[in-house]
Amino acid sequence: MNPLAQQLCDTIAKENPHVYEMLSELGKQIYFPKVGILSQSAEAKAKANKFNATIGTALENGQPMHLKIIQDTLSAYNPKDIYEYAPPAGKPELRAAWKVKMLEENPSLQGKSLGTPIATNALTHGLSIVADLFAGPGDAVVIPDKNWENYELTFGIRRGAELVYYPLYNEQRKFNADALRSALLAQKGKGKAIVVLNFPNNPTGYTPGPEEGNAIVAAIKEAAEAGINVVAVTDDAYFGLFFEDSLHESLAGKLADLHPRVLSIKIDGATKEEFVWGFRVGFITYAGQSEAMLAALEQKTMGIIRATISSGPHPSQTFVLRALQSPEYKAQKQEKFEIMKGRANKVKALLDSGKFGDVWEYYPFNSGYFMCLKLKTVDAETLRLHLLDKYGIGTIALGETDLRVAFSCIEEQDLQELFETIYQGVIDLNKVASK
Repeated sequence: MNPLAQQLCDTIAKENPHVYEMLSELGKQIYFPKVGILSQSAEAKAKANKFNATIGTALENGQPMHLKIIQDTLSAYNPKDIYEYAPPAGKPELRAAWKVKMLEENPSLQGKSLGTPIATNALTHGLSIVADLFAGPGDAVVIPDKNWENYELTFGIRRGAELVYYPLYNEQRKFNADALRSALLAQKGKGKAIVVLNFPNNPTGYTPGPEEGNAIVAAIKEAAEAGINVVAVTDDAYFGLFFEDSLHESLAGKLADLHPRVLSIKIDGATKEEFVWGFRVGFITYAGQSEAMLAALEQKTMGIIRATISSGPHPSQTFVLRALQSPEYKAQKQEKFEIMKGRANKVKALLDSGKFGDVWEYYPFNSGYFMCLKLKTVDAETLRLHLLDKYGIGTIALGETDLRVAFSCIEEQDLQELFETIYQGVIDLNKVASK
């Protein structure tokens, strides 16, 4: 093992041996090079006041070389804030600003030991880092039966982990904390579990209420008390889009300092929160550990970033930072929130009208971008294709009965037509089946 990797592992094992046990083989082996091109370039940047011939960028007239046709579209920005490489952990000013925002929006994180957010190439990259550091062949990744399909690729296909499913809803149509608890306790023989909590949930748009949140935390604590090391990952991709009386903050805060066997990792980003999907700016933040542990985990995370993408895109990090620093930021974000809330409320009003109850029911939703219909009479994939071919309407089929509808991308005035057409599509198929 590389001496730097060994040093990081020794620190982690000393600070919390349970976290060391959580690391995958790759997680143990990875490190961020202290001696190499990056470190030598950083030293030269600080001291080389005559000529700095270290880093692989081009300079002209004392600033990063660039094409005028590109700079003309970015004239509001200084070339040094868009063309140079961003540091592997992200633009320092953005990391600091995101931490301030995160603490403001998540009161339960306040007063907890918290690392500085590390910039990722959006949410998927953050989850991939978690998979690389903590998931290995046969490790259990506990997720609900209604989930984002990319978890299977990220944890299962890439890292060989075993996905363990539990029902998202119980009979009361609330979050099934008992099923989560059972799924976790079933991993006692392995002694380790990775649990991914995604609220608002994709695909259902459901966020638990405060009591349900407490039950989730209690289930994870019980697993830890049973001797299971739990990597507790909060996938907060749609954070902030809470339209009703649900949890309005991440569970990462309550999971921090919960138990020595629980490692709280928050994955979030600007992607959906700031409506900048193509910018690919996300963050991974470790919580509830000692300063030495947080520093070691940051070094290992930077090692993964260096070994994969080297660093994230600088321009989009600069753009997000400028938005966060703008006095107009909160007002503009609230305006978009109200639009999204209006769409969600419109969908719920339509579905509660009684007009469609003969052909579907819907899973509880109160947040995010999506909702899911549970079809009663037709196959979801058959309906999806029929809607696409006959009516030019796109939806997502999930299994035999579930049809995901993204109200996020439909204007409020068009939602009634959308659902009436989906309903008509079901009627069409019912008529064909009855012949």
